[in-house]
Amino acid sequence: MQRLGFIHDMMDVKVLVLFVSARSNYPLDMQQLYELCYQDDCLSYFDVCTAVPEMVNSGHLEHAGEDQYIITEKGKQTLSLTEDSIAYTVRQKAENAVARFNRQIRRSSFVKTQIIPRESGDFSVLMSLDDDLGNLMTLELLAPDQRQALRLSRQYEQKAEDVYNLIMMSLLDEEEPILE
Repeated sequence: MQRLGFIHDMMDVKVLVLFVSARSNYPLDMQQLYELCYQDDCLSYFDVCTAVPEMVNSGHLEHAGEDQYIITEKGKQTLSLTEDSIAYTVRQKAENAVARFNRQIRRSSFVKTQIIPRESGDFSVLMSLDDDLGNLMTLELLAPDQRQALRLSRQYEQKAEDVYNLIMMSLLDEEEPILE
């Protein structure tokens, strides 16, 4: 029976891993590689787990920290020769998945939260929002218990830009007259 989809052998897996690695702005662990490459039902996690160590040994990928990988110059050269073999639909899905991943990682580097227990038994939730130039806002809120502190932290991570915009609009809503 003929296998449907793009992935037919280990070479297809390796080309797809190189394709995803080349487009990622960040090192990828095995799970992230699998999730970004899983654009075809014929790919399994075990295929990726087999391909990646072989690609490290061949010099196409290299370790970048513990269990994280990046593409090497040799991998980029090989990809330039082989990426045309990736089916158009798989290629588009993989590019979109990597773009979402890059945006998500970039955003998470700008939005930070920290929960600090206080002596009185309540918690301070320290929340910050940065951009490329530095800190835009740091906000500290008091939470009466850890459950509420965790909820504040999670919600802020999802809505940091909205919180910032609401504060800016609220504070700058009315133009004050300039005194001469």
